[in-house]
Amino acid sequence: MSDIATAFADEVVTNAYTKIISVPGIEGPFALITLDNGFDHTKPSSFGPGGLASFDAALDEAFAANPVAIAVTGKPFIFAAGADLKGVPAITSREQGLELGRLGHKVFRRLRESSVPTFAFINGVALGGGLEVGLHSHYRTVAANAGALGLPEAFLGLVPGWGGTQLLPNLVGPSNAVTVVIENSLNQNKVLSPKKALELGVVDVVLDSADFIEQSLAWAAQVLAGTVTPARPEIDRGQGWDDAIARAKAIVDGKTKGNAPGAVKAVELLELARTTDITDAASLDKGFAAEDEALADLLLTDELRAGLYAFDLVNKRAKRPAGAPDRSLARKVNGVGIVGAGLMASQLALLFVRQLKVPVILTDIDQERIDKGVGYVHTEIDKLLGKGRLSPDAANRLKALVSGSLDKAAFAKTDFVIEAVFENMDVKKKVFAELEQFIAPETILATNTSSLSITEMASELKHPERAVGFHFFNPVAVLPLLEIIRGEKTDDATLATAFATAKSLKKSAVLCGDKAGFVFNRLVTRTLGEVMSAVDEGTPFDVADNAIAELGMPMSPFTLLALVGPAVALHTGETLQASYPDRFKSSPGLEALVEARKPGVWTWGENGQAVDPEVAALWPRGDKVSTSEEVLERTRRAFAEEIQIMLDEGVVAAAEDIDLCLLLGGGFGFWNGGITPYLDRTGTSEAVNGKRFLAPGVASV
Repeated sequence: MSDIATAFADEVVTNAYTKIISVPGIEGPFALITLDNGFDHTKPSSFGPGGLASFDAALDEAFAANPVAIAVTGKPFIFAAGADLKGVPAITSREQGLELGRLGHKVFRRLRESSVPTFAFINGVALGGGLEVGLHSHYRTVAANAGALGLPEAFLGLVPGWGGTQLLPNLVGPSNAVTVVIENSLNQNKVLSPKKALELGVVDVVLDSADFIEQSLAWAAQVLAGTVTPARPEIDRGQGWDDAIARAKAIVDGKTKGNAPGAVKAVELLELARTTDITDAASLDKGFAAEDEALADLLLTDELRAGLYAFDLVNKRAKRPAGAPDRSLARKVNGVGIVGAGLMASQLALLFVRQLKVPVILTDIDQERIDKGVGYVHTEIDKLLGKGRLSPDAANRLKALVSGSLDKAAFAKTDFVIEAVFENMDVKKKVFAELEQFIAPETILATNTSSLSITEMASELKHPERAVGFHFFNPVAVLPLLEIIRGEKTDDATLATAFATAKSLKKSAVLCGDKAGFVFNRLVTRTLGEVMSAVDEGTPFDVADNAIAELGMPMSPFTLLALVGPAVALHTGETLQASYPDRFKSSPGLEALVEARKPGVWTWGENGQAVDPEVAALWPRGDKVSTSEEVLERTRRAFAEEIQIMLDEGVVAAAEDIDLCLLLGGGFGFWNGGITPYLDRTGTSEAVNGKRFLAPGVASV
């Protein structure tokens, strides 16, 4: 067994099967290779050493038949989903990484360097190495219903390492390659639809899915006969390439501040591809060798291991939430009530009606607000209709399900009511008390509070067991996290219904204890607090704001402050100060900002971003100036301290759930695994708490 095969000892091998067929309109034998790991579509085919060896043998068999052409396809709904990442944690040497890179190149390039035409019939999901099989082929068809196409490696901390960085820009042009390899990857792993893949030139034709293989063979016959010649763009290796690389660097800097090694390396490889001639074996050797070296380096970085840990959390732990009661206890939701008709409530109404397809009733303090809320939902549904994402029939049905009522008696037919009113305990208690007069004893009373106690909110209810925290993140349609908070008296049926509803809404739920700020807002408020304290003490705004970029937050603290609004940040901070006065301090600067009704710290002019002179004048400052390193260190320590206290309090089941909340609630960097792998890596966890959050080797080399 080779060195690399040892690391992948548990590989689920994707076998490649060669079938020699005759095709109408084609003189001579046609070789069709099918990739299949023996499982259904829920377990996508992937490539480890065993899978690559099987593919290599299938190609031997195909070439031995002296075919007129060779095509590769996949099992139902799956073409191939890239490298088998399960073996990566067992890779312990650079040599193993080089071997894995070289093996993929050796097998895949046989398609590119074949003397007979080669085709990829992309019948389903084609990601990473799966799409690279297509890029090595001379021609590519794709099924209209193929689930997802893309090169997501930079998102995980890798690079497309089996030809992607060298072939794609030379097939579709550098700008389109940057979109696929960098922009989409770092935009929460965005994938391509078949239509978009065709538009970018990644595939040659989109064919109907019902008889996709037959249509692909008929299309291949036309190519072989010369009646169809797929267009190949002229590649701009001058200014166009310069512009594309500049855009790639700007995206990487904006999204990661250069802290994600995979993304940085991917840009370097795309730049190298300018000199790669994909028709020349020696030129390809050089480009592919650079990919091998990059892969070998990246496979041994903590950032990659943290990225794989984060990927695992989002794709596995998020689907089986820790502490969720048995699903069989969940009650059916046939009607939803929403208290409030402002922007947040309207977004919730749209989400509930689109995903649950049940009647949704909005209420507020006057008819004008209700009409505005219902109008918002109808307008958004019309936009979806205009984009072709809903049929006229479906749009009309959804609109008919949304209504408004000033009278809360209309909520009698609902099973799930959520309030999204002003973040004030007395207001929310009053809303719950009013609702209880009209709704059935089993109807869930959910609150979208971001920081207030569920136990206190339910304390005067006749049925406190049906109250639950159901905290969404803004924008509701985009951010996948739902913090579900169990009050002291919340029962299992209520909790199970909350988790089942979250799943129906296509949200990832994390169970949180009923402590002020729950998870996300508590940690982000503590972080903001440290940065603002540094400014209060006398540190320049820009120094403090830029100091913590390597924590992996998607935006700087003062940019975030402007997004959530200073008044909201102050209110959340006050809630946390009341509970934890020793760690959450009020910022005189933030108080002055709110009092002056300023929207934020920054202003933008001809010279770019600068501190608003009025903010600089009103913000009280001391004379203790910290360096960016000192601000970073105090913020790291605050994170480590607060997380350990939260774990001790039982706010979540494990450190993994903290990371899940930061990844899904605020887009924290995958290359840091959320935050705890980063705190372990920098030694902060042990310095503050005397121990790591995660065992060595979990999210690290």
